[in-house]
Amino acid sequence: MKRLFAALLTLPLCALAAPPMAGGQAPGWFRMKLGSFEVTALNDGIFQLPVDKLLQTPDPKLIVQRLQEAYLGIPVATSVNAYLVHTGEKLVLIDTGHAGQGGAPTGLLIKHLRDSGYQPEQVDEIYITHFHGDHINGLLGADGKPAFPNATVRADQRESGFWLGEEASAPEGARGSMKNAKRVLKPYQDAGRFKAFDGGAGPVELVKGVRALPTWGHTPGHTIYAVESGSDKLMLWGDLMHVAAVQFRNPEVTIQFDSDPSKAGPQRIAQYQDAAKAGYYVGVAHVSFPGIGRLRADGSGYDWIPVNYSRN
Repeated sequence: MKRLFAALLTLPLCALAAPPMAGGQAPGWFRMKLGSFEVTALNDGIFQLPVDKLLQTPDPKLIVQRLQEAYLGIPVATSVNAYLVHTGEKLVLIDTGHAGQGGAPTGLLIKHLRDSGYQPEQVDEIYITHFHGDHINGLLGADGKPAFPNATVRADQRESGFWLGEEASAPEGARGSMKNAKRVLKPYQDAGRFKAFDGGAGPVELVKGVRALPTWGHTPGHTIYAVESGSDKLMLWGDLMHVAAVQFRNPEVTIQFDSDPSKAGPQRIAQYQDAAKAGYYVGVAHVSFPGIGRLRADGSGYDWIPVNYSRN
């Protein structure tokens, strides 16, 4: 018996069964300082997008080539990001995610907001880049009530005027999104907490340090937001672009989601040029989380330089 016990002690540890794989992922929030402001990126989940069918270019080989260069297959795991800005005076949320509508693997924004140390009731202002469902659905909770009960929601009046307008006069492909926008915005409208602004005249300061800039094209009133504190700047681009592996190298590539590709393309190129020249941060809704980085010009395209991780 003693010999058997001794033999058992000499068995290699690898003979023992390994624990089950844990799975899951770290909480989807990332925080950085921007001057005296605090910016928190929030991930609402991931879409699997067939980008080879969605991206539009005369060269049918280009999309697959660029994805292969980035070691990506099809479909592409695509982040749904939103951004929380604490100015010291106001807590401002830019976009609200998709909220798991239609069974999509999203709806994590509120959890990640709480994980990051804030509560939905603390959000003062919500600025919407555009009214596609993956940017506005998170305005409502699972009970159909406002997920941010104390927030005022703001968007360009050109955007709200289209999506909240008469469906009969709109293109058939837009009518489903129009119904969804009306469903999502109605509780805020009823409470007097939806306020459109006129972005047609140029930048509009909504709170100190946060301005709205018109970039119409992806949707009729698509808007990006400039966040500035001291000498630091962050531009929150919404859906100005979607697929980093393709559209940074080839800014001319558009996507089927664009309402007017002839306008969306030039808007994207202009913002790329400005970001690369000035060197400020940009935050993008569908670039790999946290979606924050800088651009550097490289020939006719651009290099994407993700933000350096910091514990702050």
